[in-house]
Amino acid sequence: MTQDISTSSERLALVRQAITATEKEAGRADGEVTLVAVSKTFSADDIRPVLEAGQRVFGENRVQEAHGKWPGLRENFSDVELHLIGPLQSNKVGEAVSLFDVIETLDREKLARALAVERDKGQTLPDLFVQVNTGAEPQKAGVLPEEVDAFVQLCREDLSLPLVGLMCIPPVDEEPALHFALLEKIARRNNLPSLSMGMSGDFETAIEFGASHVRVGSAIFGSRPAP
Repeated sequence: MTQDISTSSERLALVRQAITATEKEAGRADGEVTLVAVSKTFSADDIRPVLEAGQRVFGENRVQEAHGKWPGLRENFSDVELHLIGPLQSNKVGEAVSLFDVIETLDREKLARALAVERDKGQTLPDLFVQVNTGAEPQKAGVLPEEVDAFVQLCREDLSLPLVGLMCIPPVDEEPALHFALLEKIARRNNLPSLSMGMSGDFETAIEFGASHVRVGSAIFGSRPAP
């Protein structure tokens, strides 16, 4: 157990060092980029050493899985900020709103309207990122690049949702820099300050292109458990 704690703590330190170094190289302020430690599929026991090492922002893919882990962890670490980085079903919106501080996967009108309904019931909504399908991949969720402006307008003007940024997952077989540059361009013209982009293999490139949040899992936690 001690070795596991040491390993995840050391990996976290290395990722933090890489983020700091890349911020400096890119002419960005120290601490400008938020590290989202992606803890999906890992148990509360796997996550606890990373919490004890000082990490406070985490990403989960599934509402149900997060609900099984985080209420207990938050009893000892009340200042955690939890991001939903996986797809959200409309019928899970109420549960997601009460559990997550940030939802990064707003990707369709039906979901936007479901969030507005929760707000109208008196719920405080988390900060929201619009997921953009920068590669127009048919199997992947996200708003198509050419449809983002209209979707942002709907969310802001018609529904008054708390949009803060954009998120993307580039195609695995394409140069991620092209997708990061596209996302930054769309965000800038829509006056959205936050960009969630970059994962374990390309977060340094994402920082160079303006990422405010990088989502890093395996570089911190190691290989994911088999499903």
